[in-house]
Amino acid sequence: MDTSLITLPVTFKVGDIMSEDEFFRFCQMNDMLNLERDKYGNIIFMSPTGTSTGSFNLEVSTALAIWLKTHGIAGKLFDSSTGITLPNGAVRSPDLSWISRDKWDTLSIKDKERFAPICPEFIIEVRSKSDSLRYLQDKMQEYIDNGCQLAWLIDRFKERVSIYRSGREIEHINSFNTPLSGDPLFPGFKLDLSLIDQS
Repeated sequence: MDTSLITLPVTFKVGDIMSEDEFFRFCQMNDMLNLERDKYGNIIFMSPTGTSTGSFNLEVSTALAIWLKTHGIAGKLFDSSTGITLPNGAVRSPDLSWISRDKWDTLSIKDKERFAPICPEFIIEVRSKSDSLRYLQDKMQEYIDNGCQLAWLIDRFKERVSIYRSGREIEHINSFNTPLSGDPLFPGFKLDLSLIDQS
């Protein structure tokens, strides 16, 4: 089979045959797979992150983690292996997400150990070679529609960033030479993508 002809992600239309608990167990039993679930209950098989994209993701995450710690911003930062359940029922795994301490503390211990039913206030998705841009754009809008305040869609290959904010039009930045602002969620935070080694 020529796997180069497969367009990712691949959606298996299963509807609502799995409960939230059953889907969680299914993911635990198949933890070598990258799985999401849409609001209709269909299971989405994601591609593993390419090596260069994985390195890029880590550098972005590290920059934000250091800034948050330095400025005493209380909250929890999550990587791409973390599943979250949005208010619409979809289970997503953003490349990077942040939840404020106040929101995090409203969750039970049980919820924290599963795909927590909460929408992060901040989300980053980084496009990989195999990612459908339309699919990522739809996910970004879904995040905003479910309560995310600020979300960045970073396209490494076109050096383009789409910025999604609650209640505002999408902003497009067509160069990595323009630092990204964390305002108003992280006042003063700037991410300079031009400093990240992409060789």
